[in-house]
Amino acid sequence: MHQGSGFLSTRQRRLAWLGFLLAALQAPVSAWLVADESWLFSLCVALMVATVIIADDAARRRPADATGD
Repeated sequence: MHQGSGFLSTRQRRLAWLGFLLAALQAPVSAWLVADESWLFSLCVALMVATVIIADDAARRRPADATGD
């Protein structure tokens, strides 16, 4: 069985992981440095990027001949 390809290229996937890690690391640092709740934005961005990475993983694990619903 062949695996399907995701919608992200290898380069885009690496950049998504880098963006996720940077946003996830920036959130606690900015929470410590800034008095307001603006660090939540970094957390939301990290969660959105993580959702894209998970969706790409699911598309890659689906067999190549399977059709989307």
